[in-house]
Amino acid sequence: MVKQTIQIYSRIKPTKKITAVYSVDDEENRVGSTLEFVVPRDLADGFINNKKESYLFRFQKVFDQEAKQEEVFEHIAKPVADNVLAGYNGTIFAYGQTGSGKTFTITGGAERYSDRGIIPRTLSYLYQHFSQDSSKVYTAHISYLEIYNEVGYDLLDPRHEASRLEDLPKVTIMEDEDQNIHLKNLSIQQSANEEEALNLLFLGDTNRMIAETPMNQASTRSHCIFTVHVCSREPGSSTLRRSKLHLVDLAGSERVGKTGVGGQLLTEAKYINLSLHYLEQVIIALSEKNRTHIPYRNSMMTSVLRDSLGGNCMTTMIATVSVDKRNVDVKASPTLIIHPS
Repeated sequence: MVKQTIQIYSRIKPTKKITAVYSVDDEENRVGSTLEFVVPRDLADGFINNKKESYLFRFQKVFDQEAKQEEVFEHIAKPVADNVLAGYNGTIFAYGQTGSGKTFTITGGAERYSDRGIIPRTLSYLYQHFSQDSSKVYTAHISYLEIYNEVGYDLLDPRHEASRLEDLPKVTIMEDEDQNIHLKNLSIQQSANEEEALNLLFLGDTNRMIAETPMNQASTRSHCIFTVHVCSREPGSSTLRRSKLHLVDLAGSERVGKTGVGGQLLTEAKYINLSLHYLEQVIIALSEKNRTHIPYRNSMMTSVLRDSLGGNCMTTMIATVSVDKRNVDVKASPTLIIHPS
């Protein structure tokens, strides 16, 4: 049984520059860490900036610049993976501004084995458990969904070799009479071992849509949901136990006014920010006691994740942070459930 449904962490992206714009305090006598940003007032041109000078946020834990990928996995992903192996659904989000280390945290780097991120480490952990647990027979399937401007695309469709996102099959949401969600045109591929699962991850990542913006030359414009579907049964039994683990790389969360773009990219930014707002609404609603209505239907992402948020499901979020002074104002007023203390 899940003890606490939503846990929020933060990770500071390493920088070679000396910076005094933030501080981390691991609180004694209580669980959690605080992250404080200090933004000096700007006295340029003789005008006084009356904005706040400091912003304080509380997290389950803050991973500072020296944190290793293994440490992040152990705290954030391993408990959720254990919960999925116990038969409950789970979701892990990586959230942050483009260039804040979000994709490195959830996918990892290609140069060193130790740079593997949450997804490959989680796959390794799950398949190792499958092979070592002789009390059950496990099967696993993989799906990889991209949501771009509120339209879903199957990143693992075997019949297409996409040169454009529009070449991929469009995924649509269907709801049955029992209000269960079904995703039409989303392929689910069986993966017998870790290598096959990693190959599917690579295929999906290859098909991801990348655009260049002034904020970053490799700015992801979409949300991506990599899902491991786990099915287990005891030997000789026909009773199946099913669970899902969603690993979600959320689109870059920039302010529309700051990105310096218009036209199609402005439309993309508005879709991204609106979908993040709807996710925030769902998670806030789940945290409120006696709340009867949860607004899952407002966006495709919350509809897809509906059976894996709240209840006995475990939800973990890591907010990645760049301490570059140009981006501190974005971090000091984040939009998604990371409320100041």
